[in-house]
Amino acid sequence: MKKLGILLVIVSFLISCESGKNQRILSEANGRINSLLIVMKNSEWQGEIGDELRNFIAEPVLGLPQPEAQFEVSQVPLQNFGSMFKMSRNILKVSIASENSFTVATDVYAGPQKIITITGTSKEELIEEIKKNSSKIISEFKSSDLRAVRRKILKKYWKPSTIETFNKQGYSLKIPRNYNKVEDNGDFVWYRYHLFGGNSMEVICYTVPITSEDDENGNTIVAIRNAMGEKHIPGEVEGSHMITEEAYTPHIFEVELDGKKAFETRGKWEVKGVFMAGPFLSYTVVDKVNNRLVVVEGLTYAPSINKRDYMFELEAILKTLKIN
Repeated sequence: MKKLGILLVIVSFLISCESGKNQRILSEANGRINSLLIVMKNSEWQGEIGDELRNFIAEPVLGLPQPEAQFEVSQVPLQNFGSMFKMSRNILKVSIASENSFTVATDVYAGPQKIITITGTSKEELIEEIKKNSSKIISEFKSSDLRAVRRKILKKYWKPSTIETFNKQGYSLKIPRNYNKVEDNGDFVWYRYHLFGGNSMEVICYTVPITSEDDENGNTIVAIRNAMGEKHIPGEVEGSHMITEEAYTPHIFEVELDGKKAFETRGKWEVKGVFMAGPFLSYTVVDKVNNRLVVVEGLTYAPSINKRDYMFELEAILKTLKIN
């Protein structure tokens, strides 16, 4: 029995060593969020295939005061795709090959990493493959970046149980610890992250009862938002408060958040009577069970500088919403 016990220990040790060999330790991926490396021939990048890619990759982000492309793009030919480039966070490989294909791979050379490969049997077939998968390309890279941002900024966050409004209203959001409380009164939550030079990022949360079909169909989002701004977000001048910019119609899309029907709204805010403005992103979730709308919003005040990445970080936070 003693010899059998020793034999089992040895076998277990060998098995654990063998399984350890199969576990890869990936290096940290390089590159900022919203950056994309395209691997393809220079001639194809400069021609019709590249034009088709630029049609959607270089589209501006909705709701920003100044045009900002959704990706910072760099391109290298396959022969230059060496070890340094292989560590990039987001990689799109495009080529003419023996078949039409679209594949997605995760954490191949580094982590977190997303690699999409598109091939076509001719220039025309490749362009069709790109057109067919354009939405999925954007979705895959954006989802990957959101996960990466969330993993970075939410290493430390305020426990929802310490936020009075979340406890009282029965929903929660993971707000990073570097955001400071502005207001938490049981009905309205407002946290702020101070950037350089007086700039800031804001997270706002509240609920309102559903009173009509218009509420459920997203037709009252701007009116509700303006009413909450007047009630809770005053300006520096007496009588001033935050509103949705009157000269700019927000973009509203029906989406799903926390498994529920919701509306994503991207637009611009301003302070009525004061020269202050910036972009905002909000999610209005239809919480039918509790006959209410749950609204979570992020906005940025950062005049004269790019705001795409700030708004992307706020999106990552807002999408942690959980409704009890």
